[in-house]
Amino acid sequence: MSNIYIYSPSGATRDKAAFKRGVQRLKKAGYSVVLDDAALLSEQRFAGDDAMRLAAIGRASVVQADMTLIARGGYGLSRILPQIDYEAISASIARGTQWMGFSDFTALQLALLAKQGVGPNSITWAGLSLGDDVACIPREGAEPDDITMACFDDVLQGIAEGAVRRMSAAQAQSCGEVAIEDAPLWGGNLAMVCSLLGTPYFPNYQSHKGVKNGILFLEDTGEAPYKIERMLTQLLHAGVLQSQRAIVLGAFSHYKLAPHDKGFNLKSVVAWLREHVAVPIVEGLPFGHVETKVCLPVGARVSLQVQERDAFILWESV
Repeated sequence: MSNIYIYSPSGATRDKAAFKRGVQRLKKAGYSVVLDDAALLSEQRFAGDDAMRLAAIGRASVVQADMTLIARGGYGLSRILPQIDYEAISASIARGTQWMGFSDFTALQLALLAKQGVGPNSITWAGLSLGDDVACIPREGAEPDDITMACFDDVLQGIAEGAVRRMSAAQAQSCGEVAIEDAPLWGGNLAMVCSLLGTPYFPNYQSHKGVKNGILFLEDTGEAPYKIERMLTQLLHAGVLQSQRAIVLGAFSHYKLAPHDKGFNLKSVVAWLREHVAVPIVEGLPFGHVETKVCLPVGARVSLQVQERDAFILWESV
């Protein structure tokens, strides 16, 4: 039986009934679940004040669990990055604890890579959260997605070894054949990635000991296409995108086009990106603020293969 420790490093959980429903679903699936004492605290928009959330991360770093799982994302980790004990998190990973989350959790994941370097004790998982994906808080009355939960279980069982995406014919033609081996996989939420650029918490993209020649995956939610392009432009002007061997785009969800866009949409952004970055761009990774998503090992060395319409991200068991 896998042990899961639920804690809240970012936003407050408002729907406590749904939180409890998520916990019960995990238990029904056969997992042992332990709740951090502060998991349901609330201070303004946060899950407790900064000191409380730092303490929660500290407890997650020493608990004997197979996985630490965030209750939800939101906002909050950026405020406390300077005070986090990254050595303690790495030690936890070395003992066999998997760290999983997404969205705001991207800040902790990239900060860990920046502070501890790319290596086996800095690998975390971009995957699900209790609120979004198990309790299904954004989708009232919904059940957890079968594929998402199967990927989650594969991580806990130590048998997660890859992700597959079948692209459209047009996407495959634009991407072309790709064969990349032994590249660090990193990224996450695009807004969070950009927010760390120029800080001590952004992974070293100019060094082979960091994420240079890596595979950068990105997703976001609620951001209009022009805002997505603006953030990508920031990464381009900083030299981040050009330092990579490939860029993998996940889901960019829950945005609205405006009359002023006049046809400027996400396809326009991808076309612009292809014009300005001479590396393969793979579209449609099932990851992000969407119902069905895979789990990805941030900081692991992976291979990326694109053959005809099929894209594979593969890694050894973590």
